[in-house]
Amino acid sequence: MSSTLIDTPTLFIDGKWCASSERKTRATYNPYDASVIMHVDEATADDAKRAVTSAKTFFNTSDWPHKTYEERCALLDRMADTLQQHKAELARIETIDTGKTLGESEIDIDDVTQVFRFYAKEAIKLAQDKQVTGPLIPESVKSRIVHEPVGVCVLITPWNYPILQLCWKLAPALATGNVVIIKPSEVTPLSSVYLVKLLLEAGFPPHSVQILTASGASVGPVLTESADVDLVSFTGGLSTGRSIIRSCAETVKRCTVELGGKNPNVVFADCDLDWAIDNVLTAVFVHSGQVCSAGARLIVEESIADKLVDGVVKRAQNIVMGNGLDASSETGPLVSAEHLAKVESYVQLAREEGAVIRCGGRRPDPKTFPHLAKGYFFLPTVIDKCNRTMRIVQEESFGPILTVERFADGDERTAIMLANDTKYGLAGGVQSKDQARAERVARRLRHGTVWTNTYGVYTAQSEWGGYGMSGNGRELGSKGLDEYVEVKHIWSETKPAKMNWFKGSEPNDSEPQNSSARM
Repeated sequence: MSSTLIDTPTLFIDGKWCASSERKTRATYNPYDASVIMHVDEATADDAKRAVTSAKTFFNTSDWPHKTYEERCALLDRMADTLQQHKAELARIETIDTGKTLGESEIDIDDVTQVFRFYAKEAIKLAQDKQVTGPLIPESVKSRIVHEPVGVCVLITPWNYPILQLCWKLAPALATGNVVIIKPSEVTPLSSVYLVKLLLEAGFPPHSVQILTASGASVGPVLTESADVDLVSFTGGLSTGRSIIRSCAETVKRCTVELGGKNPNVVFADCDLDWAIDNVLTAVFVHSGQVCSAGARLIVEESIADKLVDGVVKRAQNIVMGNGLDASSETGPLVSAEHLAKVESYVQLAREEGAVIRCGGRRPDPKTFPHLAKGYFFLPTVIDKCNRTMRIVQEESFGPILTVERFADGDERTAIMLANDTKYGLAGGVQSKDQARAERVARRLRHGTVWTNTYGVYTAQSEWGGYGMSGNGRELGSKGLDEYVEVKHIWSETKPAKMNWFKGSEPNDSEPQNSSARM
């Protein structure tokens, strides 16, 4: 990477770019060839404490939380313009850091641009106080609901969609006047650092945003346990999410988490076969399966199962893997050596459980694909003959792995039961030409987003989040904005009068006024 892309230290604390207080650094790697992209500063616990102190002071003493919604939303619109002006460079950084294709990264930049545009309009609606009226409210009273920022918000983001997941949190947090501390994944921090530079260019106050590049172990406890932090928003794994929820409970701070999913894609026999094959491929193999909403569980009606799976296997074997910067690449590597080992372990587990590996299940042959030999590549994998008791079906492998379960023709009840047989509940799909059936099944799935006759689409206007162990709270849409505001009721009496509640305590001019005489 050119040194001009990120030509400062990677910590931004108290309005300044700075190095680690202990001068620690961490290498970040290009997953395409395992080469070192650059070394980023590794924040310490003391750095995190300094960031929290600065953020709290700025929130308590500056006019940022008290600016009008119109002023802050104008900055969001300016940030959307800035994102588009720097789209090419930001997308390139995202691709080098995550391994995803450049086309995917460019789509991500366009998507988050729309997120800033949406909240620039949506947040202004909160500027208008809600007047409360009713028969029990006197005419002399003005009763209203107002919306205020929560305070200091810690935004902890994952490695698979660094820019996307950050901006889903960042745009509503800043629109409502909060101060944010960003903690990106230590695996893919570069685009988040670059984004902070763009926020400053767009005109956001320097002290309204801070970023700590570090491992969760280094700074996480400080951020989640501090009484000066008012909200934590986390996207990532279930185990870490549970730990964060426990930490936040000690200070009763607001906490929202999105913890992944094991998402079903239910395909009925009336679907066009070629269309269904394409749907299944797209649902699971985009970004090498490193998508929290990936349709990793194919639940297919028995009469078309063999033909559908055969078609998916044939197409999966032809997916072009390569450097994300190469326009011919259809998907890239996994994000790290550690994650590659995890995915490999799940395939081995599937073998031990009695499933059948129809294709993939290993790294590319270095003799056949020498250009992939250094990177963290894993072939698109289809695993057939699966059942609901297998760990490969129940646990999130987060890789390019499709498991196949079957149900008898016409047995909607079993299809629904299988689709809901997961501790997660993030997303799912229902594919059928019978629109009434697709709608009926979709309404019975216990998942936060359900697509019918498509898969994977989302918009800034529509809420995103999961049921069960996929987390709590929502991002995007109006509910995503609500997470970052406190709701205050103000009751204003315009004609003050004595309440006369304690009538017996009124002074009597004929009686002594000293306390002993009144007792």
